[in-house]
Amino acid sequence: MEEEGKIGQRFSVDVIIDFDFSDSVSSDDLNDTADYVELHNRVRKEMAIRSKLIEHAAGRILNSMKEYMPNARAIKVLVTKFNPPVNGRIGKAVVEVGYSKN
Repeated sequence: MEEEGKIGQRFSVDVIIDFDFSDSVSSDDLNDTADYVELHNRVRKEMAIRSKLIEHAAGRILNSMKEYMPNARAIKVLVTKFNPPVNGRIGKAVVEVGYSKN
């Protein structure tokens, strides 16, 4: 809605990555795993782009995660919008998009 763009909204983003982390388990080396700072920066970058739909934002985040971790077996992105403006009281709306090599 137009007023949402003016006053803003509160969101939460969860990213779940299925990846072979066995190297990092034994090496304790950041180069063998996902850099959470990089993941966070990618989410923030995509969420900073104004979208009409949380589905669109979730899809952009998913594409960014696939680009960063091309060897992931699966990636799931959940975008939660708190107190969406609907005709009633709803605490949150959640969209999930995913990718799997299966």
